[in-house]
Amino acid sequence: MPVINVSTPSATYDVTIAPGLLRTLYPRIRKLSGSKSPRLVVVTSPNIWKLWSKRFLASFPTPPEVLFLPAGERFKRLPAVERLAQELAVAGADRDTLLLAFGGGVIGDITGFLAAIYMRGIPYIQIPSTLLAQVDSSVGGKTGVNLAAGKNLIGSFHHPLATLVDPELVLTLPPAELRSGLQEAVKSAIIRDPALFRFLEQNAKAILARKPDIKALTRVVTASIRVKANVVNIDERENGLRMILNFGHTIGHAIEAATNYKQLLHGQAIGWGQIAALHVALNRGSITQKQFDRMSTLVHQYGPLPPFKAQASRLVTLTASDKKRRSGRRAFVLPIAIGATEIVFDVTDEELLTATQSMLATMRQLTKS
Repeated sequence: MPVINVSTPSATYDVTIAPGLLRTLYPRIRKLSGSKSPRLVVVTSPNIWKLWSKRFLASFPTPPEVLFLPAGERFKRLPAVERLAQELAVAGADRDTLLLAFGGGVIGDITGFLAAIYMRGIPYIQIPSTLLAQVDSSVGGKTGVNLAAGKNLIGSFHHPLATLVDPELVLTLPPAELRSGLQEAVKSAIIRDPALFRFLEQNAKAILARKPDIKALTRVVTASIRVKANVVNIDERENGLRMILNFGHTIGHAIEAATNYKQLLHGQAIGWGQIAALHVALNRGSITQKQFDRMSTLVHQYGPLPPFKAQASRLVTLTASDKKRRSGRRAFVLPIAIGATEIVFDVTDEELLTATQSMLATMRQLTKS
């Protein structure tokens, strides 16, 4: 059972990864809370609860309270946080109440933000149900919601007491959801883990099988979490190194905004964003053609990345609202090798336009074939 430690100036906690973990939740949670009978409130979505509530509750002596949030990025907004906070208040939740974020990235981000601001801060635990949330958003303490102007522009750093990961949860995901999450694993491999990159190359058949190999999947989840934990341990507040975790996200978030968060899953948009970033790196000479081919092949191997409608110029314009900008400068993450990156602030609009046009040309070519 892999246990990965996150240790930052503001918090220290463990990420536990174990197939079947969901059946043993309550004793783990009680130990983490330090209380024999902790006051628990689950925040989840109706579809997740319908699918997994029986297994989730298997170890609980009495069922906890449950608050529901509809699934989907469009609900990741401040009104949803206010409604949930009101429900907590009506239910009598206090500073000793422990929130359990059970769901995908939207549930995790909103629950974490709710925990950060309710009564000026209460504890919570991440129990991610999607691969995307397991390998990325449930680790590192970032919480928040979207504005019409851009993703995650309202938020806070608020680490969980723990993150409890059961890879078996992702076995029931639709293929598109699974592959969407795997794009974040591909990102981790490209930016910092050449061994994971090779494993993804060599084990795609087992990972992408109709019934994914749970051992292979657990290894991918563990390696991806280890990448993120190591980066967060060095740079908790994204003042430097942590920005490498945004590889593919500058254009990826622009794609999501341009398509009103409706045409693509998050990982699919990030996949296209990675392709655009690879074109920037290739055009600059940061990577060789051979490296570009290997990295872009891996991104597409864990696709397919569906087509979308957006103009290259519109996507470049939308990067102006990216929250990684510093003093008006756009931070951009570029690979310099498989497993190594650099953060640059001098990517011009013209460079980004050229790379985005190349990415869109690839999309059109794949759509025709």
